[in-house]
Amino acid sequence: MNSASLRFVPAKDLAKEGYGEYAALFAPAKGKSEAKAPAPKTETAYLAGGCFWGVQHLLRKAPGIVSTEVGYTKGKTGEKEAAESVKIVFDPSRTSYAKILEYFYKLHDPTHKNRQGNDLGAQYRSAIFVLNADQRKLAEAAKKTASEKWKAPATTEIVDFASYEKASEDHQDYLAKHPHGYTCHYVREL
Repeated sequence: MNSASLRFVPAKDLAKEGYGEYAALFAPAKGKSEAKAPAPKTETAYLAGGCFWGVQHLLRKAPGIVSTEVGYTKGKTGEKEAAESVKIVFDPSRTSYAKILEYFYKLHDPTHKNRQGNDLGAQYRSAIFVLNADQRKLAEAAKKTASEKWKAPATTEIVDFASYEKASEDHQDYLAKHPHGYTCHYVREL
């Protein structure tokens, strides 16, 4: 016998389908609710490293990343133009903010202000939008390390997060939908 010969009946339909005597086997115990796996505790990071298509494409594959979304982030600096950025939700039991930043500095060139590959302008700047003092401390340490590893100092802005606006759906997971689309991002060995 294989699964093709089985007939699956939803638990809620057992009585209606003539299997009511088995319904008790699928009901939660009295006074107990159905067991649900606890949702993992997550943290969020906002990073900008040029065109958000390439940054998202690489970050979404990293261990411990729960989800990524592309959008436009502003910091509390008075900068008028938002940066193309990636909102990263991650599981801190599987990765850390510091590890994400280390990877971030490998997947883009932080040494050119307002530029990544052929993309020019403030919206393509390298930036870390921090949510708290701990993130700021880790971001500053990561920038210092990156500056020592690259041939020129990192120009990455480290600014307090102000706002984020999700990009339209056609930009979400763009390179997964269009595998031969434009990107200037790749992982470098530093």
